[in-house]
Amino acid sequence: MTVLEHALPPVRPGQEQAFESAFRAARPVIGASRGCRRLSLFRCLERPSTHLVLVEWDRLADHTEGFRGSPAHQRWRELLHHFHDPFPTVEHVTEV
Repeated sequence: MTVLEHALPPVRPGQEQAFESAFRAARPVIGASRGCRRLSLFRCLERPSTHLVLVEWDRLADHTEGFRGSPAHQRWRELLHHFHDPFPTVEHVTEV
């Protein structure tokens, strides 16, 4: 079963380019995590300060326990979390 994590992080207006640059730096941080298959970032056309983050995981626990419990998660937070206002909801889905 593949698990798809999705979030719509609102980025502080005017910081979109900086966020996208920081995301490129953060990509290998999460990409090296066990169970991470793919990571994508999209920018909303109607609301340019909103992005869509999609992460494909082998299992839910690879994200919720493995990545979130690792030192890599702290680095991810340092690189990206200060851009969000408010912090986005992160949800996981599977194909039916």
